[in-house]
Amino acid sequence: MSQDVVIGLSAVVAAIRDGQAVVLTVRPKGQPVGLPFGPFDPEADRTFELALRAFVTAQTRFELGYVEQLYTFGDKGRDAPVANLGPGPAGAARRVISVGYLGLTPQAVDTAAPDTAWADWFRFFPWEDWRDGRPPALTTIEPALMKWAGAHPARLSRLRLLFAQDGAPWNEERVLERYELLYEAGLAPEAARDRGEAPRAELADLGPALGEPMISDHRRILATALSRLRGKLKYRPVIFEVMPEAFTLSALQRAVEAVAGVPLHKQNFRRALERAEMVEGLGRLDSETGGRPAELFRFRREILGARPVSGLSLPLLRD
Repeated sequence: MSQDVVIGLSAVVAAIRDGQAVVLTVRPKGQPVGLPFGPFDPEADRTFELALRAFVTAQTRFELGYVEQLYTFGDKGRDAPVANLGPGPAGAARRVISVGYLGLTPQAVDTAAPDTAWADWFRFFPWEDWRDGRPPALTTIEPALMKWAGAHPARLSRLRLLFAQDGAPWNEERVLERYELLYEAGLAPEAARDRGEAPRAELADLGPALGEPMISDHRRILATALSRLRGKLKYRPVIFEVMPEAFTLSALQRAVEAVAGVPLHKQNFRRALERAEMVEGLGRLDSETGGRPAELFRFRREILGARPVSGLSLPLLRD
């Protein structure tokens, strides 16, 4: 049997809203929530990125700003993220190859499109939010993880390193590896679905601690984007792509913490900002902070063309 290959484009569109990291989601009728997704037409679409921008705007009525390609997702057996991609050639099996993109925007504006909403991305990965200490979701799922690991040394080692057990440090960048371990252990709801099995009864007891499942492999794509973004915080000034033109240093710190999922040491964070010379004061105050007026700053975007610019230092609160 011949195989019809369909190229699709998936978009992780991230922003900061009220100090929380959010992602743009769509909910196809009768299906779980997912990411904006559309097929690539090699005849009509000149480039992947232009096609991506067009279908995201069509689906969500939202205009993309910063965009970068993430990864190509083509594992055999993936569900088609869109229920109906149109008929394939006679006798052809349709296989969807998805090219993932990360888009960043400084404004999580409400969209007028139906079934489209901004969602806190920690609702999909609740074990990734360490801003208030070790997340309760992780404590909830640890017994199930230990049961899966059993006495296998390799599994126990992965579990310790990825989920910061037995004194191991937490590495916020390994979002994808943690999700894939949960999937391998059968603790991600998508695992039973993809294997054509009934959901495991014991998973119901873990409830929201396992995170909300998504259509197809969209939670894996979202995990890939979060891993990429957390890593880039340290070597590129990418955080400013989700900040407005004028911001307070407190708002900037909250945005970094929301993306990284860890609390930062306030004084050390500001010292690092001063050393990097990436921001400058605007000489006016923000009176909408709800307390003492704070100075407004801007990102010195002009330095990007003048010299190599690294990312931000992430001095953890425990440091």
